[in-house]
Amino acid sequence: MDANQNLEEAVEVLQQLGLKEYEARCFVGLSRLRSGTAKQLSETTEVPRTRVYSAIRMLEAQGLVEIQHSSPQQFRAVPLEEATETLRDQYEARVERLHDALETVEVVDADDESPVQQVWAMTGRDAIENRTNDLVGEATDEIVLVVGNESLLTEDLIDTLNGVGNGVDLLIGALTETLQDRIQTTVPDATTFISGLEWLHGENAARNDTAIGRLLLVDRSALLVSSIMPGTKEEQAIFGEGLGNGLVVIARRLMAQGLLTVRDPKQ
Repeated sequence: MDANQNLEEAVEVLQQLGLKEYEARCFVGLSRLRSGTAKQLSETTEVPRTRVYSAIRMLEAQGLVEIQHSSPQQFRAVPLEEATETLRDQYEARVERLHDALETVEVVDADDESPVQQVWAMTGRDAIENRTNDLVGEATDEIVLVVGNESLLTEDLIDTLNGVGNGVDLLIGALTETLQDRIQTTVPDATTFISGLEWLHGENAARNDTAIGRLLLVDRSALLVSSIMPGTKEEQAIFGEGLGNGLVVIARRLMAQGLLTVRDPKQ
């Protein structure tokens, strides 16, 4: 990625964090200058000079820019570490406000009868990992997890798995001995095994095949299955809860292939 692409990416990320385009461009422009006037900043960023002043005022109000009231005025960005910490605090505060606001929203039931079995689709690695962590954290009896892609065994997931209560059986399947060794080292309380599902193994799959990401069954009632899409490497998943006993039994037996019966606490 060249310098211009890095600058454009920085502008895009700042907009995602809540800055308007001219504000983002002015902040990125000032990050390239020790200090600058409105004229210099306009020439650097191609932001109209008349719009630079309003953008700078907004950036100053957010603690991202300092102003020297000379003639002409000089502007400079605060140090990068300080700016990123300020933006992080603002972002987290917005998330907390959103949570507090939505938590008080009254749920309207369109139908008094809820289906016993529900299956939903999800997209995005962060969202799927959050759902995985939530399900693991809520387990009261048993967790069966098969990791189909080593990149999905993140530090957050490892921390969540290590936080599982003593009364919960934790069974984790891996594709390779190397991954199994890593799981045994990082999650020592888990019973690990090499998955017997041959179609999970990347080396046996064609380049354009969709690869399984993770398989998770919690308390024999909640099932999450994800896949890694070829090309984009985007993770997609289906999630079901309140599933029928027959489906759960089949899913568990498939997922536990490779786990010796004598070591399986639920067989």
